[in-house]
Amino acid sequence: MIGSAVVVASTAGAVLTLGVATAGAVPDVVDRPYSDAKAMIQDAGGTPVIATRIGGGADEGDCLVANAWEAGYPNLSSRGRIIGNNEVLVALNCNGELAGPGSPGNSALSPAGRAAKQEAEEEAAEAEEQELAEAATPGA
Repeated sequence: MIGSAVVVASTAGAVLTLGVATAGAVPDVVDRPYSDAKAMIQDAGGTPVIATRIGGGADEGDCLVANAWEAGYPNLSSRGRIIGNNEVLVALNCNGELAGPGSPGNSALSPAGRAAKQEAEEEAAEAEEQELAEAATPGA
């Protein structure tokens, strides 16, 4: 009985130390839209798998990747043998860039929210300047 336990433990240890083939290094996809990240992971030989998702204000392809990591578990073949796992798990943030009335998103006090708010304010200022320039030169 003790001998069989040692064999099982040493076999499990060999699988863990020898490991199974993985996708290697996970590409740097954090803060990228999922559609771009998915393509990058596939180009690197991995299979993207959505592990977690928060929010619902964006389409899946537009969600930002908050984190990505290699799957920490092996896959099994149809015969029950351990085979490599090339899955890359991703955590998605599907909130909008900036929260507003009735639309979820990042707080204006967060770094991402501040950046989105500043960009929106700059776009509004440019639009206003363009509108004033058009009004100042009628018929031009």
